[in-house]
Amino acid sequence: MPPDPASLHGGSLLLAWQLKDKHVLIVGGGDVASGRIESVLVADARITLVAPRAGLHPLTQHFVDNSDRITYHDRTFAGPPDLVGVDMVLTAIDDVQVSRDICALCRERKIPVNVADIPPSCDFYFGSQIRDGPLQIMISTNGQSPKLANIIRKKIEGCIPEHAGEAIEKVGSLRAKLKERAPGVGGDVGKRRMRWMVDVCSSWDMGELAQLDEKTMNRLLDEGWERNHVPKLEDVGGQSKKAATPPATSPLPVLPTVLGFAAGAACAAFYLTRRP
Repeated sequence: MPPDPASLHGGSLLLAWQLKDKHVLIVGGGDVASGRIESVLVADARITLVAPRAGLHPLTQHFVDNSDRITYHDRTFAGPPDLVGVDMVLTAIDDVQVSRDICALCRERKIPVNVADIPPSCDFYFGSQIRDGPLQIMISTNGQSPKLANIIRKKIEGCIPEHAGEAIEKVGSLRAKLKERAPGVGGDVGKRRMRWMVDVCSSWDMGELAQLDEKTMNRLLDEGWERNHVPKLEDVGGQSKKAATPPATSPLPVLPTVLGFAAGAACAAFYLTRRP
């Protein structure tokens, strides 16, 4: 049954925003700012950090001292000149009025902005995140309850199979090799390629996928793709080691719903990453 359009409201559009080589301005250097810096570095962006040195959190100082992607200015926000050439702005300072002024300047210039602890001044939220290599899962309460988002994150994190991040990396490498062997966008080859990758991921568990290396990938393509079937790991030179199952936890009413959502989101994300 299709959803009632009247019920489709109150959420956010969850995206994996591509910031590689983009310019992000971060105003503030405290604890919250250190988390923002880490998130932006993960996304391969360039950072300009504006904050007095006296207020830098130890982790912020560590990032400044050890990353060549951070340009640091030991001062407070200087106004419109700081926004020239900037693609995104994140503020994490205690001065509410200055934060709102920065937000107003950004919106005049159509620059996406996030103002810590002031939801109406945010064009987007960070949410509570899980990261294991290329695997990223975000839980958002749309700014209403960061603590509950953190509690839910911990519950989901405990249910993620061991080696999931490594398995995703290996599947990405296998997919790249397959596209070299069977190039093309769309058409019958593209559809067959997609079906075969789905079959591999459905037939092998996370622990087995994480064991893929150059030799087993080549054998899997030779003996699997070329013959249009999915051999077992042992058949291509590997040794099956089942992924560890996370320990059982006390059931909570919210958990089945949350896990169902997470599983659906993971499947949707994997489908998108398989698109030619």
